Amino acid sequence: MNLGDILQQEQIITDLQASNRWEAIDELIDSLVSTGKISPDHRQAISAVVKKRETSMSTGIGFGIGIPHASTDLIHDVVGAFGRSKKGVDFDALDNQPVNLVMLFLVPQGQFQKHLHTLANIAKLLHRKDFRQALEEAANAVEMYKIIRGAAESK
Repeated sequence: MNLGDILQQEQIITDLQASNRWEAIDELIDSLVSTGKISPDHRQAISAVVKKRETSMSTGIGFGIGIPHASTDLIHDVVGAFGRSKKGVDFDALDNQPVNLVMLFLVPQGQFQKHLHTLANIAKLLHRKDFRQALEEAANAVEMYKIIRGAAESK
């Protein structure tokens, strides 16, 4: 799975308000609740599993990228939300730099291969400087979604 398979335009937050990784995760999970991708009843449990994963090792992988992710039995399909922060989020990243692009995704429990492939595809795409730059410069969620779809189709 790639970003284009996981995201819809409504799941893109163009201006994250978060100042740290925990707030960013909450903001993105709230987006999944508001777009109907996860049940409001499951919000706390999903937040806990993502934060537990994040506590074991930061998913701030450098280059201004954060990819918080987790497996849970509370969903049936891969879901995700994308956020952009103009001011940068303290993500405890590997390179100690603020994160500007955050892609949160969840994979159904027991789908280890799908989890690894999804993570690898997202990381590979976000490591492309031209792709990151285009997302950072996009005027709104519509433009960001077009960039993501275009990158997914050109694979």
